Amino acid sequence: VDLDATLLCDDKSISQKNRDAIHKMLEAGHYIALATGRPVETAREVARNLGLNTPGCYMIAFNGAVLYDCAADQRSLPIEVVQELFDKAKRAGLYVQTYNSTDLITTKHTKELDYYVKQAHISYKISPNILDALEEEPQKVMLISLDQRDKLERFQKRNLKWEQGKCNSFFSSSQYLEYSPKNTSKATGILELTKILNMPMDTTIAVGDEDNDVPMIKTAYVGVAVKNATEKAKAAADYVTVNDNNHDAIAEVIEKFVL
Repeated sequence: VDLDATLLCDDKSISQKNRDAIHKMLEAGHYIALATGRPVETAREVARNLGLNTPGCYMIAFNGAVLYDCAADQRSLPIEVVQELFDKAKRAGLYVQTYNSTDLITTKHTKELDYYVKQAHISYKISPNILDALEEEPQKVMLISLDQRDKLERFQKRNLKWEQGKCNSFFSSSQYLEYSPKNTSKATGILELTKILNMPMDTTIAVGDEDNDVPMIKTAYVGVAVKNATEKAKAAADYVTVNDNNHDAIAEVIEKFVL
């Protein structure tokens, strides 16, 4: 299940009905994986808040680059690709950030940084030279434009040829253009998790709302888009919920397809 605008309400809270449905499902022996573009650390806060720290609980973070608390490899972006993305974003006049194991890393303080930190509740570091702040290859780079999605779309289109064989780009919201390691998505996270758990694909359900959720919605046996999802996510889904993320959409899915 995706987090933002799917499991989480717009104010980032989790409804009691969704909580109860998830725990009822876990008690019946089912598994849950939080599938998110977020870094591990901020997604862990949601998991702790939900009490998802028992057997059967997993996390697909960084859009599939990390499968948390499982014996799976972590995929990362080569340092030279990260540097190129920062250089390209700077030339395009776009804000850009990446991550180390605990913090968001960017080159200067902007309104985009303030917005993201408020939404994600993550600590950050400012470093004019991005490579000085990275201890190892990161799992993703994100470009943000708060009110000019078309500027991000032009950037993505202009660099499609460049990214081939290097990385993978997609929108996780109208403001966020993300670059992740090549051949990774939330779908690859699901495929890896089912191997580890020795589960057939016909026991899986994926729920999301954004374009970056489309691969996992298509891959899972039952792909679900919440009512407030993008048209691309709805078109990929087998089922669209009656309720939106603010009105217990996840409980609806659990009650209809799991319990």
